[in-house]
Amino acid sequence: MINETFVADTPKEAYNEAVAKYGSSIKLVSAKQVKYEDGELRCEVSISVPEDIYMEKSFSEENSLEKEGVENSEEALLLEELAELKKQLALMKEDMLGSREESVLEKVKALFMQKGIAKKWLDEVSVSLLGNSILSDSKLLVSYILEEIDESLVVQEEFLDEPKIVMLVGPTGVGKTTTIAKLAARYAYMMEKPYKVALLNLDSYKVGAFDQLRQYADIMQIEHITVDSVEAFMRGLEALKAYDIILVDTAGMSPYDTQKFIKTVEYVRSDMPRKIEVNLLLAATVKYEDMDDIYNNFSFLDLNSVIISKFDETKHLGTLLNFMLLYKIPMSYFSIGQEVPDDLMVASKEYLLEQFIGDFDGE
Repeated sequence: MINETFVADTPKEAYNEAVAKYGSSIKLVSAKQVKYEDGELRCEVSISVPEDIYMEKSFSEENSLEKEGVENSEEALLLEELAELKKQLALMKEDMLGSREESVLEKVKALFMQKGIAKKWLDEVSVSLLGNSILSDSKLLVSYILEEIDESLVVQEEFLDEPKIVMLVGPTGVGKTTTIAKLAARYAYMMEKPYKVALLNLDSYKVGAFDQLRQYADIMQIEHITVDSVEAFMRGLEALKAYDIILVDTAGMSPYDTQKFIKTVEYVRSDMPRKIEVNLLLAATVKYEDMDDIYNNFSFLDLNSVIISKFDETKHLGTLLNFMLLYKIPMSYFSIGQEVPDDLMVASKEYLLEQFIGDFDGE
């Protein structure tokens, strides 16, 4: 790695200049304010950059001259020698700095990245700290980043003051039917005010889905119907118009199953008699690339929130947390186990952060 210093009026401007020159491959080394001879305070930001990128960017002017053709051979030779000298000096500087301990910032960022938080998000947060004494104290820096995570997460409050339709969508195997049953029990029996709840099943693809949901409905003594077309869906909504909350279970589908997506869109965009909330059910166990695909393919359904399932099946929540930070979609509920109705809770930043931190050590 080669170190270089950029100077600007603010730390952010200096850092942005470095990014503009070298791209996102840079690492922040230090930042400080310096009083210049003209009496003005300026910010010096030192970064390190891979040697190959440094050589490519730093000597582009000499390279362009050579490409155009330098008529004077002595001048061409001088440019070549100068480039070689600069390269040797840069390598010497790298050797001298090689034994330097990694900065506090880089160590802390490495801890969070190891937990699954994206470098891009961490860089955006740390830029605002350039020149701040927090950067020299790992515990303070960890606390600051955790506070920024807390501030960035969005929770959708539970609002049941008006009749509505609540539809759950998501990939196969994520636990939609069980979560629907948990929500039904919560609304009907576990609130200060008991709500009149009905279940409407669209999942005609999955064998036994109707029977499973009907069993839950029978146990809770909740009205339950199933439909297989948009017309039947509209008739079902009309038949259930006296209910406070209609919970709609949809077919689980691959993010790439175009036929099922089109069918679900037809339901969502039909002429609803009341407000509909579309909630994406996402498993905490899914890897980030799949989360990304799932969200991008389901997002055109105008999602209101994410319900997160399978908290009990993993201890590593960095990938999930990183997804929530980058997309900023509200969280509404957490499914934390298999028991109906006990293992469902209103989404909580504190709970998610506690699960994420675990044995996190800022040293």
